[in-house]
Amino acid sequence: MEQKRVLVVEDDSAIRQGILDALRFAGYETLHAANGTDGMKLALQASIDMLMLDLILPGPSGFEILKAAREARATLPIIILTARGEEGDRVQGLRLGADDYVVKPFSVRELLARVEAVLRRSPERPSQVEKILIQGGVADLARCEIRYENGERSELSEREVELLRYLASNAGRAISRDEILMRVWRLNPKRMETRTIDMHIANLREKLRDNSEAPKVLLTVRGKGYMFRAGNGERRDYD
Repeated sequence: MEQKRVLVVEDDSAIRQGILDALRFAGYETLHAANGTDGMKLALQASIDMLMLDLILPGPSGFEILKAAREARATLPIIILTARGEEGDRVQGLRLGADDYVVKPFSVRELLARVEAVLRRSPERPSQVEKILIQGGVADLARCEIRYENGERSELSEREVELLRYLASNAGRAISRDEILMRVWRLNPKRMETRTIDMHIANLREKLRDNSEAPKVLLTVRGKGYMFRAGNGERRDYD
């Protein structure tokens, strides 16, 4: 199973180290920051599967990081860390898009249970999709190819495999171009032209033999992005 990577942004060194130790012991990879400036940069640019965020930080506050991260990475799992009695902070954090909160001081058991629960219900939780049945064949992501029923084959690039796997793992959900850049390309969407995604989608449609004028597998959701449609039923109009 692929290791999840958790970013911990906490200025108290003892608390931060305790969290990092607990996460590493449980099998997670970790990144960490001790202030809001470094935390903001990592939250927006690093390849992570979860953000654990203290709200009171030197530099940009946890609230600012939370808001920016939620805008840039719509489905990134986020847990906020708050002090006992700070109900107002918890409420504001949840309203800004946090998935859950942990009140300090906390037990290791509670911390790990909340991490596991949030990751379990998150649409960004990695899914080991290896084969996708398509009309007239199968996309074998492990072998980086599409095999058609007539015996023909079409190779997939590494980027096409990653893109198709991510879309298929989130079947039925419209995924924005910015999210694709962050989660597949691992790039800041503000620094890259999203047209490259449209080109990769067009190439995938051709290899999947998905009619670009009336796609049934890789749908364009107007104003939102792209959606993978599982199954081979009739196409619904999302455009």
